Amino acid sequence: MKLTRIVAVLLLLPLSGWAGTFIEIFNDDNLEAWQELVQQNEDPGTWEVIDRELHAISADAWPRLLTIGDKKWQDYTIEVDVKPLEKHGRASIVIAARIKGTWLVFCEIGDRLFGTPNVICRTGDFHTNRSELLYIGNYPLLKLNDWSTLKLSVKGETFIFSINDEKITETGGPFAFVLAGRALFEGKVGRLDGLLTGGAGFGVANYNANFDNVIITGEDIPDKGTLPVVSRGKLATTWGNLKQF
Repeated sequence: MKLTRIVAVLLLLPLSGWAGTFIEIFNDDNLEAWQELVQQNEDPGTWEVIDRELHAISADAWPRLLTIGDKKWQDYTIEVDVKPLEKHGRASIVIAARIKGTWLVFCEIGDRLFGTPNVICRTGDFHTNRSELLYIGNYPLLKLNDWSTLKLSVKGETFIFSINDEKITETGGPFAFVLAGRALFEGKVGRLDGLLTGGAGFGVANYNANFDNVIITGEDIPDKGTLPVVSRGKLATTWGNLKQF
């Protein structure tokens, strides 16, 4: 799986205007360039490289993200392969971009918020419970023990989120979230509202899961091997109670 994905990316690089490319395939256990983003007063998750894949454990329904990059990254695409292994309750798989301090843009697939399978994209501050809904729509849970690919592209104040090469949502598109037979939310997909730069990441809530083949491409992205090593300190953050969304 690693070889197929990486060869495909290398073949597409000439089409991307010689964009910088960061590739992480977890061939060793060196995670020094990564930081975990957790909520205030919550325990950190578990991140361990096992058999050249990153094994993640989040013990409750609060998202834990592994992040990389800096506040100057602007327009780029992050994609990651994920294989959910065990679901402990209401849960989600998360991909994030434009992470600057405690602010970020993220999309998650799961049933964590309403107890029904969906995709939710938002932007907001993990230090408070403030967030802006960008998109919400019904979507089935990722299959346990199967690999899926999540992709999030950000350019200016627009974004595109895809699962397994299927475009789920794009800035400006209409959406409706149906719950119990009625449309609970309807509207058009929002913009990123000024959140224009920042790092990238991925994570889990209430899942055990494996991650692999993290690929970030964009003009601001340094090639892997030139990324600065950042502090291993944890970012203590809070998101508020998501049930009050």
